[in-house]
Amino acid sequence: MSLLLKLGNENLELSPAELAEGLLQTLQTLGHRSRVLVVPPDFSRYHSRAGELTAAAFQFYGSRLRTILPALGTHAPMTSGQMDKMFGGVPADLFRIHDWRKDVVRLGEVSSDYIREVSEGKLDYTWPVEVNRLVVQGDFDLILSVGQVVPHEVIGMANYNKNILIGTGGPESIHRSHYLGAVYGMERIMGRADNPVRQVLNYAANQFLRDLPILYVLTVVGTNPEGRIVTRGLFIGDDIECFRRASELALRVNFVMLDSPIRKAVVYLDPGEFKSTWLGNKAIYRTRMALADGAELVVLAPGVKEFGEDATIDKLIRQFGYRGTPATLAAVQESQELAGNLGAAAHLIHGSSEGRFTTIYCPGKLSRDEVTKAGFQYGDLKSAMAKYRPATLKLGYNRVDGEDVFFVPNPGLGLWAHADRFKG
Repeated sequence: MSLLLKLGNENLELSPAELAEGLLQTLQTLGHRSRVLVVPPDFSRYHSRAGELTAAAFQFYGSRLRTILPALGTHAPMTSGQMDKMFGGVPADLFRIHDWRKDVVRLGEVSSDYIREVSEGKLDYTWPVEVNRLVVQGDFDLILSVGQVVPHEVIGMANYNKNILIGTGGPESIHRSHYLGAVYGMERIMGRADNPVRQVLNYAANQFLRDLPILYVLTVVGTNPEGRIVTRGLFIGDDIECFRRASELALRVNFVMLDSPIRKAVVYLDPGEFKSTWLGNKAIYRTRMALADGAELVVLAPGVKEFGEDATIDKLIRQFGYRGTPATLAAVQESQELAGNLGAAAHLIHGSSEGRFTTIYCPGKLSRDEVTKAGFQYGDLKSAMAKYRPATLKLGYNRVDGEDVFFVPNPGLGLWAHADRFKG
């Protein structure tokens, strides 16, 4: 099939009707399908438009759409309220919860030689190919993998085969892929469609997923000059060309290269989306390359109540904290539990300032003691919200109390960098 639909540019604003029409016209070209699985992202990717596309697929296939398996990865299962908001009109009994610790089957592995090669000798382990058993044992004649391509801290550009191999992956596949990206270097990966983590996933997909009837439905979503979230592109296909086209557009839509480093940034985390630092640290990931040495990052996090969405990972974050790459690598060598949860170690690296800037976290539901023990400075949410008033600020630079402040209303929709920290 290859690339079936390529629709988009950096000025296009696709309406919900146009988005659905693009999908349905493509599905009509496939011929009859009787057992369909949809793998969308979870609520942390609410703005991906995957909910609308899943609903459109349900309207098209009806009872032939047998199962919806959100690609949770390590995230907490969606609540009924989140499912209603994201997938309105889709019956709740179609949804299955991916249990990343119990529900996977192993299809094979990528050799340690390959991992050693792509990591430039930094790592020497195999990478197990693990996916939810439904994906391979459900006897589906179409698997719609739906999601948004956007700069990502672990894999450079989100989605494509990551949705299956990580989103429905198991403990070792998730831990080891995240750690590969962290050890190789987040700044060397973010915003790049080709990097060691993506190479591993592409190799695994070519070797072990090629007989599965997967069709990728990829969106590109950005913000227009009025500040509205808009859909800029829709790409549908069954191979890497679909992902490449979406990535090229996402780089133009979601990536901002700044003329000078940011001295002070304020990032707002919507409480409906961000309940944990595991997700909320996008405030750090997506701005880190734009922040000057000695900069101040203020994170307004009214919904944040925990660190990890998984109990074990939450405990490890609290224990070891966001203390930078050297401290985390040393902790992996010293702690058997952290070494057995490398995804948590990777997250600790990603969420650190590496000593370059100050992160002031202003959470709604974590105490000062919890925040400071995790390696951040604590900020009082009420006073910070009164000072910065997110509803009145625009994306980019604002003048607040005589100070220039760079405001990001949703870090999940972009990547900001300064040329000195983004080479090539």
